[in-house]
Amino acid sequence: MSSSLRLDWCSHEAARFACENWHYSKKIPVFKLAKIGVWEDGIFIGAVIFGLGASAVAYKQYNIKSNEYCELVRVALNKHNTAVTKIVSISIRMLRKESPGIRIISSFADSYEGHIGGIYQGGNWIYTGTSADVTEYFYNGSWRHVTDVYKRLTSERIKTLPKRSKPFKYRYVMPLDDEMRARIEPLRKPYPKKPCAGSETVTRRPIQDGEGGSIPTPALIAEASA
Repeated sequence: MSSSLRLDWCSHEAARFACENWHYSKKIPVFKLAKIGVWEDGIFIGAVIFGLGASAVAYKQYNIKSNEYCELVRVALNKHNTAVTKIVSISIRMLRKESPGIRIISSFADSYEGHIGGIYQGGNWIYTGTSADVTEYFYNGSWRHVTDVYKRLTSERIKTLPKRSKPFKYRYVMPLDDEMRARIEPLRKPYPKKPCAGSETVTRRPIQDGEGGSIPTPALIAEASA
């Protein structure tokens, strides 16, 4: 089924709406973001969001400046007809036009949620391995990354919160110029695959290629589209 696709910069409110309704995390990151809305046939179906990521020093591992690096932090989409790889590809072109100094984009697929990074594999991103396990704290009704919590609370308050360790994420990288690609290409590893039925895996949910969530009422969709 063919649909009319449109991507454009969107408001923080629209991006937050997409994350809360159509992304498994149910929340939008707290740091500075570049937010791109997605419409099919004139209907708002979600957002693609870029930002600095959870680590403020992640760019250093690539020997570049902080303003040459960003992360794809959310792909929050309702039911849609367009391939996610196409939506992400267009979003990257828009980001490069707006911020031509960016040389590399990274993103992570959450093994805990059953993701292996199918949308990145489909877009020919470079898989470079897994991240370390991370610590999360339960705050304000949800589990939050340690970096997020330390931006909000004092150390003394954080000590009182329940905490847990979450398993690794799959790391993918998209270099944006020839020199950066030549530098990153040697780091490429074979793409991870979905585990066979019955095998042990660190995932806590069934493996899935995409990300989604509950479907809100038409009134809420209209509000986000405005």
